[in-house]
Amino acid sequence: MPEGDTVYLAGRRLHAALASHRLVSGELRHPRLVQHDLAGLTVTGVGSVGKHLFTRFDDGRSLHSHFRMDGAWHLYRPAARWHRPAHEARAVLETADRVAVGFALHDLELLLTAEEHALVGHLGPDLLDPDWGEAHAAEALRRMSARSAHELGLVLLEQRVMAGLGNLYRNDICFLLGLTPWVPVREVPDLPGVIALAHRLLSSNKDRPEQTTTGSLAAGEAHWVFERAGRPCRRCGTRIRTADQGEPPYARVTYWCPRCQRGPAPRPVRRHTGPRRGVPGR
Repeated sequence: MPEGDTVYLAGRRLHAALASHRLVSGELRHPRLVQHDLAGLTVTGVGSVGKHLFTRFDDGRSLHSHFRMDGAWHLYRPAARWHRPAHEARAVLETADRVAVGFALHDLELLLTAEEHALVGHLGPDLLDPDWGEAHAAEALRRMSARSAHELGLVLLEQRVMAGLGNLYRNDICFLLGLTPWVPVREVPDLPGVIALAHRLLSSNKDRPEQTTTGSLAAGEAHWVFERAGRPCRRCGTRIRTADQGEPPYARVTYWCPRCQRGPAPRPVRRHTGPRRGVPGR
């Protein structure tokens, strides 16, 4: 599932392409929404809340989308060939000079803009909220502290605590903390530091498709442990291990260095995972 910075970047690019433009075609191909035609509406803006994306129109409605595992928005010029099959398209929003196509958007809803909170009101503070400040950090700390008995790696993924983190960041955050993802939250010595680190990492990557936690964008150097199973730790040379965390069907692939990260850990397994998705191309 895409990280919050991927969704943020998708929203920023869609906003730049569509905002203040009238739709010459607005086709919704999702089974629940095929009766709606958005042609003639003007896009007033596109924005993200955690991993949720809202495209807002001048009639007071919003189109909500969530990428889940395989969804994405692409941007094209009119008549350009799409990079994914047409049968995967769930939304096609076309202006005079741009076409935004939402592929494999299993979660797609049309609702009043004033009622967006019904879909995102349960979320914790959005790590990429442009107004992020002390109050947001304090609320995230309150929610995280309330899960003191839960495993850190699972709490980092819980959108009700902080909105925006995905599997990449939760793995590398745990590495940077020197803790395994199975350490209980109550044993984390600096929870405010965890929140500050999460905010800093997402913020540093939000304006580009490439993501790094190491500070390097060079090929093969962007991550500390994420998707590096069996490779040497960048700090100590020990082989990175991988296992599942959580209960099926929601278990997540987890990576850690057994030497650099202290705390409990299960028996490692071998696994391969795939690339980042979801950001519209230019």
